[in-house]
Amino acid sequence: MLAAMPDSAPSPLSAGGPALRDGGDACPGTLRLHRADDGALARVRVPGGVLSADRAEALLAAAGRFGDGELHLTSRGNVQLRGLGAECGGGLAELLADAGLLPSAAHERARNIVASPLAGLDGSPALGGRLAELDALVCASAAAAALSGRFLFALDDGRGDVDALGADVTLIADGDAFLLRIGPGDEVFRVPAAEGPRAALRAAEAFLRAARDSGAWRVKDLPGPVRSELVRAVGAAAGPAAHRPRPRTAKAPEPGTHGSGDTLETTRGSGDALEARHGSTDALPDAHGPATPHAPANTGGPDNPPLEPPASASALTVDVPLGRLTPAQWRLLTATARRYGGELRLTPWRGIVVPGPFAGAEAADALSALAAAGLITSPDSPWTGVGACIGRPGCAKSLADVRAEAGAALGPTGRLPVYWSGCERRCGHPHGEWIDVVATPDGHRISYVRGERREPPTTVRDDPAALAAAVAAARARAL
Repeated sequence: MLAAMPDSAPSPLSAGGPALRDGGDACPGTLRLHRADDGALARVRVPGGVLSADRAEALLAAAGRFGDGELHLTSRGNVQLRGLGAECGGGLAELLADAGLLPSAAHERARNIVASPLAGLDGSPALGGRLAELDALVCASAAAAALSGRFLFALDDGRGDVDALGADVTLIADGDAFLLRIGPGDEVFRVPAAEGPRAALRAAEAFLRAARDSGAWRVKDLPGPVRSELVRAVGAAAGPAAHRPRPRTAKAPEPGTHGSGDTLETTRGSGDALEARHGSTDALPDAHGPATPHAPANTGGPDNPPLEPPASASALTVDVPLGRLTPAQWRLLTATARRYGGELRLTPWRGIVVPGPFAGAEAADALSALAAAGLITSPDSPWTGVGACIGRPGCAKSLADVRAEAGAALGPTGRLPVYWSGCERRCGHPHGEWIDVVATPDGHRISYVRGERREPPTTVRDDPAALAAAVAAARARAL
């Protein structure tokens, strides 16, 4: 029944209004649910991925009360709730609004902001204040309410991790300033740090004016001359231009410990500042269990000692197999956050940073508990870099249970991330450099992707062993 419904339908609390583009913006939110074979789906925007422990608990309550209880991380550091009842929108929105997760109904799908998840935790600049300011500015802008759910802001602490994600408007920390990048170009404009968030908002509003005739959803979709004029106009109002190519690969924080206790720039409470079924994987290999005889995970034991943690750490990072968290895992993460730094940071690579500080024994104990819960705490795990869309049976468009296939094909950790898609839409795929595996009527198509360039694919027909070998070879591709 749900599969036959439109892909998106407004909830009773939807702000409504005419669609800006032909056909409307089908990106789901909390006020506009997406219909799937396993029930309705809600996408909760979490700007910068920053969640206070209280808000994390509210999300778990929403998943349990209205959905299937699980929480799914997205490629933009947001959270999806699945298995929702078709008429739950009003109650869900009320719960999220009470928790401060829905500060503006008109802007709920426009609050797409990714931020460097380790910012301020390993000696890098802290971004919490600028993140909160940008979110507040977006929510206060009547024009910004017209941004599509696809439009993306990024705040990069200078290391290039989220700069590589291809955002529409990117701010890159550079000393006492930000470098402002518009769309996919290599040109950046220097603006004072205090003016960065407002410059980013002005750039987004300028994009909306430039997109009126073309109906483009994102900067990269604008016709070439229009995009060039947008960059010129934004630059004229910003500052000096410079050439800075965007990084080709988005490098995620490795699972484990980061920084030392004395490098911590805490952002505790910054979640509060932000106010101004799907394919089952129950039978898949454990995140820390041996996936294949030749690829054991580094989780300890006499023949495989764990990595030694530093004397202290400012943060812990875990990855989440296929981005799917059980209630018990989410509860443990929230309790760990409440005990130490008070927040969680969801990453665009379906991982979670837990700020500290942690003493040496505390870091080791916390990582041990998180590993025992099935989360990835070492870069040696065969799950590292493996992603997949929801696939069958949760999605009617999928041609395969790609999550089960991804688990069956686990092998040595590869240099490149791999993403399995059940159809040509490739929902949730990564950005930058990656290996693309797509289910087709004839088998699986494997190709190397770098930015907008895609190499000729290799097709593997119905042979699981050959498929696993081909994926492993593609991921091991040399630089």
